[in-house]
Amino acid sequence: MNYKTSFPFQNGHFNTLYTALARQVLQLEFERERIDLKDGDFLDLDWMSSNKSKLIILSHGLEGSSRGTYIQGMMKYFLDKGYDALAWNCRGCSGELNRKAFYYNSGVSHDLSEVIDHCIENKKYDEIYLIGFSMGGNITLKYLGEKGTSVSPKIKGAVAFSTPVDLRGCSLKLDIGFNKIYTKNFLKTLKIKVQLKEEMIREVGFEPDDIYKCKNLNQFDNIFTGPLHGYKDAEDYYTRASSKQFIPKIEVPTLLVNASDDPFLTESCFPHEILKDNFTFERTKFGGHVGFGHFRPYSPIWSEERAYQFLDGLS
Repeated sequence: MNYKTSFPFQNGHFNTLYTALARQVLQLEFERERIDLKDGDFLDLDWMSSNKSKLIILSHGLEGSSRGTYIQGMMKYFLDKGYDALAWNCRGCSGELNRKAFYYNSGVSHDLSEVIDHCIENKKYDEIYLIGFSMGGNITLKYLGEKGTSVSPKIKGAVAFSTPVDLRGCSLKLDIGFNKIYTKNFLKTLKIKVQLKEEMIREVGFEPDDIYKCKNLNQFDNIFTGPLHGYKDAEDYYTRASSKQFIPKIEVPTLLVNASDDPFLTESCFPHEILKDNFTFERTKFGGHVGFGHFRPYSPIWSEERAYQFLDGLS
């Protein structure tokens, strides 16, 4: 099953922007649950549940949330196929500031781990499947690789789309040409969060004015994201948090789909060299970044159909 499309969706930027900003999806009425974390912070989980036996857990991208069109579209597709669905919001992404100075990054597999543990301990699902997009895909793959053979037997499979498995390459790519538009938007919302938490950030040793001067994500990650979350700098963060190194340790059937025209990804994010029975990598010609779209309103897109085809085939 391959993503086939025509102009203008053969342009990676158009596919990326249209699917994110103009695609029409049903606005789902989530039921929100707040869970307290081991470190005293919290996460907001948005549920669509009707006591089915199978659950999908969705992880969003950088500066995204459960309200993203790609999250809602995927949830709706699986709900119609007889699954329950949960979209978790990274710290500070649910519409309410989290309690700590730190918030999230591309390596927070420990937060996903607490979400999954909560579901296993408090819900009665026979099968759990993971779906991640972009940063959420990196977190998902990292989590599965870290767990390895100790992963819960209830987790039956996973899919990741448009995933920067090499964070360093993605950071460099986003500082080139038209991609600077995406970077500018990311930095705008990230800096707003810094502004809202200035006092807490100063208390842990950071000067907000230095953060506001950052012109690209590498600078932001080097002086703030990395050190704030326990990494030495951006290089240490990208090296340790990139999921590519964890993929060989994944023990559940997993699909990674990245498009050749994805404006966020470098060649290092297309891991053809990883040959493993439980890991399938598909490189589509078109698709953009979390795109794979079309002009049909309120209709499933290719990524939703592909995720279901792969995961339901594991049952």
